[in-house]
Amino acid sequence: MEETEKTVGCVGLGNMGSVLAANLVHTGHRVVTHDALGPARSPAGAIHVPSVAEVARRADVVVLSLPDGAVSEKVAREVLAAAARRVRCVVDTSTIGVSAARAVAALLAEEGIGHVDAPVSGGVAGARARTLTVMYAGTDEACSGAEGVLAGLSDRRHRVGERPGMAQALKLANNFLSAVTLAATSEAVAFGLSAGLDMATMLDVLNGSSGRSAATDDKFPRHVVTGRYAAGFTNSLMAKDIRLYLREAGEKGGPVAIGQVTAALWERFAAAEPGVDFTRIFPFTEAS
Repeated sequence: MEETEKTVGCVGLGNMGSVLAANLVHTGHRVVTHDALGPARSPAGAIHVPSVAEVARRADVVVLSLPDGAVSEKVAREVLAAAARRVRCVVDTSTIGVSAARAVAALLAEEGIGHVDAPVSGGVAGARARTLTVMYAGTDEACSGAEGVLAGLSDRRHRVGERPGMAQALKLANNFLSAVTLAATSEAVAFGLSAGLDMATMLDVLNGSSGRSAATDDKFPRHVVTGRYAAGFTNSLMAKDIRLYLREAGEKGGPVAIGQVTAALWERFAAAEPGVDFTRIFPFTEAS
């Protein structure tokens, strides 16, 4: 069976999951979807079904886009419990942490289902433009079986290891750096404004200097300067990811000094304004 003839299931149709499902439709896959909140965000061309079990009965490969490890494990158990299930591989694009990815992979392996640990980075805009980075890890067999599905998700894919959890480690490191640079840029810009500088001028100079980052080059121009604050990723999810990073790094005995400071800041922000776009850390920081 050719990859494009496979039926792909998508479970979780939030900001990211709905776009990933649409990408699969647009690249010629037959797609069935399920979301706990119903079919409102199921893309045109996909078939929404009422349960995870029905996805498991119809799909060869199931793609997950879920909020945390507990939900990923719950869905994996629902897949395993499905009568007459068809699914042979689960591709988890969620950010769930190293330990959770390994636990879910082991659970699925007991029933002969492959697992590809495949968190993504680049935001909703990146997903729509197919510039999203899919970092993935898994056995040769699992990755080969999911190759066409991974290609359907984005044009940018990097296999980073052979064991589930390795891609999670890289994603947590990436989000930690993203959280640090966005918070630090917010402080730096707030400082510049207090000294009378213009924000657009600051960003123009910073982007031609050593302070350039994704925060100065993308997040601030697109979402802070414009007042849009619509990158599609919440502060609550960022706080969760930094907690995961800090826990995993601590368990491995690595340095966590900057991680602790960063985690405390994002926890305060998420507690003060839960569920807002993470780029709103600038006005939060400026007002602090």
